[in-house]
Amino acid sequence: MPSFAPTLPKPLRSLKLSSWTIAVLLIALLIATPLLVVLGSVFANTGPVWHHLTTTVLPRYISNSLLLVVGVSIGTGVIGVSTAWLVTMCRFPGSRVLQWALLLPLAVPAYILAYVYTELLEFYGPVQTALRAIFGWSSVADYWFPPIRSLPGAVAMLSLVLYPYVYLLARVAFLEQSVCTLEASRSLGCDSWRSYFKVALPLARPAIVAGLALVIMETLNDYGTVQYFSVDTFSVGIYRTWFNMGERVAASQLAACLLVSVLGVLLLEQWSRRQTRYYQSTSRYQMASPYKLSGRRAVMAGLACSLPILLGFLAPALVLLPMAMTRITERFGERFWTLARNSLTLALLTAAIGMVFSLILAYGLRLRPTRLMSLSVRTAAIGYAIPGSVIAVGVLVPVGYFDNALDAWMRSTFNLSTGLLLSGTITALVFAYLVRFLAVAFNTVESSLVQIKPSLDDAARSLGHSSTQTLLRVHAPLMTGGLLTAMILVFVDVMKELPATLIVRPFNFDTLAVEVYRLAADERLAEAAAPALAIVIVGILPIILLSWQITRSRESR
Repeated sequence: MPSFAPTLPKPLRSLKLSSWTIAVLLIALLIATPLLVVLGSVFANTGPVWHHLTTTVLPRYISNSLLLVVGVSIGTGVIGVSTAWLVTMCRFPGSRVLQWALLLPLAVPAYILAYVYTELLEFYGPVQTALRAIFGWSSVADYWFPPIRSLPGAVAMLSLVLYPYVYLLARVAFLEQSVCTLEASRSLGCDSWRSYFKVALPLARPAIVAGLALVIMETLNDYGTVQYFSVDTFSVGIYRTWFNMGERVAASQLAACLLVSVLGVLLLEQWSRRQTRYYQSTSRYQMASPYKLSGRRAVMAGLACSLPILLGFLAPALVLLPMAMTRITERFGERFWTLARNSLTLALLTAAIGMVFSLILAYGLRLRPTRLMSLSVRTAAIGYAIPGSVIAVGVLVPVGYFDNALDAWMRSTFNLSTGLLLSGTITALVFAYLVRFLAVAFNTVESSLVQIKPSLDDAARSLGHSSTQTLLRVHAPLMTGGLLTAMILVFVDVMKELPATLIVRPFNFDTLAVEVYRLAADERLAEAAAPALAIVIVGILPIILLSWQITRSRESR
């Protein structure tokens, strides 16, 4: 039977597709520009400045960054994998509550945890004060207490807030392991621990490595914690070289070194997943009967899973809440609401633009899944792996060049000075956020889009709809949940971001994160409690989303 459905002429169809291709390429080029600028700075000549850095501070930046990464990787790996196994494969009192509660430390930025524990554990804090009162000690010479403001202290703070990355991916991997594999190990005489080390752990290795890669990238991105603890890492060095020394090119080269290191971590993570592949021989994905723990084992499992929550979430919340409630009218005064408005404005703008850009990238790739489109989309989505300090340098350099070039041209042509149009503006800051967090929105939008059957596209086009009309009338309504999730995740990340905000923000334009950093650096944690608590409360939103999505995915099986 002949088809009477209207179709677009071939030239028009190719024009529509090419417009999406151009849009994807432009977004990818825009997002990739800061990274290309940073990489291009490697070839710049900085003269004696770079020689001074390499002979004095660069070895310390490298060693501290490496030790920090190794320590945090070990800490998050041990905490994340062990707790994921316990709450997934074992049953003990409180295990179901702990399944979602173990994600709560993800809501607390590491720098807030660092400020809280410094307040608790320093010489003047309540812990050492109580010890001196109990044992009759009078000075530091009478006893030894581990220094919190040190490299091991930074490792501990970052491990407590970053282990949920490993926990989440490891738990999903354990949930998806087939019942047949674990039952086979039991039938061969393996107890719970032997099944864990010989079967479950190797099967979950790709997911664990992916989680550790995220942890490493977040560790290299951290600035507030390491700066407050006087641990000189690349992030601290970039900020110090740019602002204290006034050496833009040298700071760009330090950023390039850090960027190359991060790209190396990404390549290593992908290589690890390619070399290690495990397949299930059956489609039976029912969970194996859990190990029921009782007595001492149940108590130990409960303590092992509760301790990270206590140290990573409850302790800082219990310290900040009374401080924020003291003199509440002063803590939540006019300045607090100004900071909250600034943070909300930046977060909402970035979330909305990021959602639109992600939708264009994901839909453009769906329409034209070529190698060029795939490479462009993946390039645009690499920003999340790049530390905020690197992105900040990569944004300021081209933006400053554009402002100076435009001002010079306007002076020579019209004898009119335009000044700085983009440098030190909200536009530049939102651009830096987009480069950093576009991947978060894209991954969420893409996962929602791929669930829509291609037959719906064909049906819409057979009714005369163009690609844009199909997106707006068919796909967008079906993707409402995914689009809102993408916006919420970007919104929360922007609220917590510190390194990029410190470097790129306009003059006299502070956010909640900057205010917490500034007050805590001046040892005024009580005044920083209100904005810190606001950031923590906002950070709980993605925890609720993640827990709901995991529960829904398991119920749908």
